[in-house]
Amino acid sequence: MAEEKKKVRIDVGDGAAIPSKSDKGLFSAWLLSFFLAVGALLLLLFYPDPEVSDKYQEILVFLADGIVITFQVTLSSIAIAIVIGFFTGLGRLSKIWIINLIASTYVEVVRGIPLLVQLFYLYYAIGEFIKMPDMVAAIMAMSICYGAYMGEVFRAGIDSIDQGQTEAARSLGFNGAQTMMYVILPQAWRTILPPVGNEFIALLKDTSLVSILGVADLLRRGREYASTSFDYFQTYTLVAIIYLIITLILSKLVSKMEERLGQHDQR
Repeated sequence: MAEEKKKVRIDVGDGAAIPSKSDKGLFSAWLLSFFLAVGALLLLLFYPDPEVSDKYQEILVFLADGIVITFQVTLSSIAIAIVIGFFTGLGRLSKIWIINLIASTYVEVVRGIPLLVQLFYLYYAIGEFIKMPDMVAAIMAMSICYGAYMGEVFRAGIDSIDQGQTEAARSLGFNGAQTMMYVILPQAWRTILPPVGNEFIALLKDTSLVSILGVADLLRRGREYASTSFDYFQTYTLVAIIYLIITLILSKLVSKMEERLGQHDQR
């Protein structure tokens, strides 16, 4: 009798590597990377030579509002992308062929065009007819792009729920909307949340692209400082360290979320 093959799940994405205690190598690498990044930041900011430390402190103050803008773009975009993704996921599962076709086409087209091209197209090409502020164009482009990825996340999460759950809800008198809201989504959300967290991290890193539209995010502020001071090494070193620390913190939060969801499922 042939041995049953073990199913292997391969997670590859643009987000961060999520540290898990079950993967000792990755967990140790996360710890090492985090403490090195934080240690490097503190060393630069409080270097024994005042000339060096003052320079890095000056750069950090200059970058501060860029960090705020980066999070504003990220949070706004991910919130809109989740809404788009939810309806796209439902569309991908719809038995009405035209709705399914529209949702599927949206996913294929958007995922087939690089985000940078989408940013240029929305801001410059569409901008010939409808002029929109830099921030609005950036958030719209990020939301539309990541909405397609979120659509597949929602589709997979909802599709993973056993059909018997829907049949049981219908037998209790629930209509389609009630079944989705009270039965399917609460169960699917545990599957959906971890990849949504990973997409959030990927989106935050991709916000560096919005600097080309003039949005004063972290990278844009770094470019502005470097172009006037010519301190390219110091500026981009600090920008890289800040991005790394933020990404590592978020990846750890996603890991904790996955652990809590796993413990909940075992109960």
